[in-house]
Amino acid sequence: MDDAERRVWGRLPGGARAALADLSPADLRTLLLAVARDRAAEVRPADLVRRWRADRFTRPAAADPRVLAGVEARLWELLPAEFAGVSLSPVVPLGTCAAVAPVSQNRIVTTLRATEVLSDPTNALAVEAAVRRRTQPADGAVHLAACHRVLRAQDFGPGWSAHFRLFALVSSARDGGSGRTEARLLTLHLAHWRRVLDTLLPPSAGARLRLTVLDGPVVAERIEDTVRPALGPAGVPLVDEPERRRGRGYYVDAALRITVGEGAHEVELGDGGLTDWTARLTSDGKERCLVSCLSTERLAALTDALGGGGGGGGGGDDADAGPWRHGTPASVVE
Repeated sequence: MDDAERRVWGRLPGGARAALADLSPADLRTLLLAVARDRAAEVRPADLVRRWRADRFTRPAAADPRVLAGVEARLWELLPAEFAGVSLSPVVPLGTCAAVAPVSQNRIVTTLRATEVLSDPTNALAVEAAVRRRTQPADGAVHLAACHRVLRAQDFGPGWSAHFRLFALVSSARDGGSGRTEARLLTLHLAHWRRVLDTLLPPSAGARLRLTVLDGPVVAERIEDTVRPALGPAGVPLVDEPERRRGRGYYVDAALRITVGEGAHEVELGDGGLTDWTARLTSDGKERCLVSCLSTERLAALTDALGGGGGGGGGGDDADAGPWRHGTPASVVE
């Protein structure tokens, strides 16, 4: 319990916490909705304008929606046929992130109805993948894609929005032994992101696909003898990033980053890695899952600034839990 929680509980009558804990989910929801209704009745138009201007959760995004729509349309056009598109709900079940990943619920906008605002499409797609895998033969596979505006509760600092759009991929398939499934999924995702970068950004952007082996020697072998040969030397380079520390404990075996520029001028466009999410969601330890995603707003800004090839462009807690950085996948840390 942090200081803020202690202060609030200290203002309530003795026994209040136990009484609230004893309420059923439906009764607790009724109570919270009543409080929200009473608070809403006190709101005046001037209050709305003030909140609209000051609240980082409600301010509109700075991105031009026409430019953004053009870039996202190209991403859908470039998507391999294996992937099924999913139109996600703005809300997901409470605990969608925290139940499978080391992510604090404080980083997520929780609603009053046992749901939370979507903060990471890869988590939601993993749940959908698990549901679909239950109806497939054991040797089947699910590949899903979604593009969604997400909202995160952490404060990214001045100039950064609390909400942004991510284009996400999630693949889930049964372990084929010797890292073969992981290699197949990595090749599929990396080939797509390479195609996106080669198509939408000029060579001068200095785009890179960065790959880190975390704790999987077998997967490391398959990266060298399967993934790299399958991708070939042409196009955006695939470079090793053994020094990466972020994401350990969030991803397993291998993680990837999508970047442009180098050193102090590097911009992170996307992130991803192998996870155990669908294994846990299906209660099948043989299930393998790869997630990855990219910030479409950052990509749109780059295609505009660098004159890319077809983007349609014109003018704390859990510090080691995963990327959860602004505008990048799977992230709720830093």
